[in-house]
Amino acid sequence: MVRKKQREFREYFSREIWVYLGLIIVAALIVGKLVWLQVVQSSSLKVTAAEKRNTTTGNMMLAERGSIFDHTGHVMAQSVRVKEVYADPETLTAQIDDGKWKESKEEIALKLAAILELNETDVLNKLNLNHLQWTSLAHQVDLDKATEIMSWGIPGVGLSDEAKRVYPLGRMAASVLGIVNGEGHGVEGLEAFYDQLLFGTQGIASNDQSTAAGANLTLTLDSTIQYLMDQQAVELMAETKAKRVTILAMDPLNGKVLGMSTLPDFDPNHYDTSDPEERRNTSISFAYEPGSTFKPITGAAALEDRIISADELFDDPGYYKVGSRTITNWDSDQQSHGQISFSRGMELSSNVVLAQVGQKIGKDIFYTFLNAFGFGQKTGIDIAGEETGLLVPLEKVRDLELATMSFGQANLVTPIQLLTAVCAIVNGGTLYKPYIVEKITDAEGRILTETEPMAVRQVLSESTARQMNGILQQVVDQGTGGLAKIPGVRVGGKTGTAQKVDPETGEYSTTDYIASFIAFAPADAPRIALLIVVDTPVEGSHQGGTIAAPRVKNIIEGTLQYYNIPVAEDTPSMVTIPETAMTLRPSPREVEPEHEPIKGETVVPDLTGLTMRQAGNAIAQAELHFNFTGSGLVAEQQPEAGKVVPQGTVVEVTFSSISNE
Repeated sequence: MVRKKQREFREYFSREIWVYLGLIIVAALIVGKLVWLQVVQSSSLKVTAAEKRNTTTGNMMLAERGSIFDHTGHVMAQSVRVKEVYADPETLTAQIDDGKWKESKEEIALKLAAILELNETDVLNKLNLNHLQWTSLAHQVDLDKATEIMSWGIPGVGLSDEAKRVYPLGRMAASVLGIVNGEGHGVEGLEAFYDQLLFGTQGIASNDQSTAAGANLTLTLDSTIQYLMDQQAVELMAETKAKRVTILAMDPLNGKVLGMSTLPDFDPNHYDTSDPEERRNTSISFAYEPGSTFKPITGAAALEDRIISADELFDDPGYYKVGSRTITNWDSDQQSHGQISFSRGMELSSNVVLAQVGQKIGKDIFYTFLNAFGFGQKTGIDIAGEETGLLVPLEKVRDLELATMSFGQANLVTPIQLLTAVCAIVNGGTLYKPYIVEKITDAEGRILTETEPMAVRQVLSESTARQMNGILQQVVDQGTGGLAKIPGVRVGGKTGTAQKVDPETGEYSTTDYIASFIAFAPADAPRIALLIVVDTPVEGSHQGGTIAAPRVKNIIEGTLQYYNIPVAEDTPSMVTIPETAMTLRPSPREVEPEHEPIKGETVVPDLTGLTMRQAGNAIAQAELHFNFTGSGLVAEQQPEAGKVVPQGTVVEVTFSSISNE
């Protein structure tokens, strides 16, 4: 037994010796390799690494990021070549120590900091990193500055290629376009949604790997309409001191987005100084209780299922009790309406009438239509950042929730959801998927893809849509939307004034509101549908019909003039040009600039006698902005034609009708 144990011990011990011996050999090889790399080959490896870095840096070929154009071809985003300035502190130190370069690091840092607009101490600290062979001094340096730096011949200071994203129209549609990060990738808005297409393919010359430029996007947005919207948003924000203003425009016949304006906004050329809230595209991400602008949805559902008729009478004493809650109208403290039709209830924006309509519909049918209209789900618009809104779960809906939903409380919608849904009412009953990119082209301008309007589903019959369209026209003609009237044009619309929920109490606030207005025109052949949402107006009225409707009027009126759309057949044209005065119509003259414009300047064109569309095109071609007032043909402009001004200057343009005097 003892011998057996001794034999087993010797066998075990001999096996263990071989294991340990193997480990010792492996460890010795690793240590030897490290000594070889870090001691024997240290110098040559540093040289190889530096050569590889310089070769890669110098031969990296950046693909040109695709540009973004508006509907008329004006550049909204493009990339320009710039440089990164870097330093090799080890080489610089050796050259100075050997007396091959006479300037001190302090003197070099002073020169570099001045041209790069950097802190001198920060630059000097980087130059003093003597153990490094590479450190970045500045990114996105303009080519003229980079050329001047290289002309100094400072040892160890070099350049590598970079691209800088620029937005020639500044703040216009900034939250729609989004931003591009330091690595050249889009991280918000369209830049993010289409990043893979816009970015292109990079290459390395030493590997014979070629680049492929990114694709270009042409949007459905029109910079002229966008400017009209931006102008009204700025004035509305200043007038109301609101928390935010959102304006969204669509072509109701196909889902094309014509404009998106949001305030607060930011300058995408300097996005690093902006706040994320300023960059938020509230047209697709702001979820809110819409109030009375939602009433057309309720009405359309009830009419479509023949639950009510437009002439059906409802009792409106100014209040309506549902369970423990009493529902009132916006004007209950002023009057009771008595027996009124559904159509008249819409004109007066009666919560009492719509609550009764909701009770008649019932929650199951109501939710069927909510889902059909696209609420509680993303529209699928091609921009990053869309939210879904929020519907109260069907199983939790009681009579009270059903009543309040009917006039736009309880459920949350986004502006894009609401306008898309109302467009279905406007266009004859078809829900279209909204989109903002019209076509994608390659670097040579060849069309890669072209967006076709996509009908999601038929939500309403044509007869119901036509009936609801007529009711919404009456809201403007005879009801709460009167301030949106445009002479000679049939306008349909709906006002909205919704109480906000106080986050501290969980109850509806008596001071904070969301005022809104939704409209479309011309009502008989709609070309534009518009939604304005004013979040928490502080000064003046908080009624949507009072503060938002006039802005709707201005935008629609300007857009229709820009489109050269004739008004209704039974009304006179807004642009009156008598036949006897045609020969007297003024026309633009050839402009001689006051001096030759330099880089960044442009010549103000003569706009005399042009229509709004013609004037908008001429101003855009001159890389200017505009502020339009009046209607008809151009009568006055400031600055005067021929003036040389900075690109982006606002031209004040006054329109008036030609008289026969």
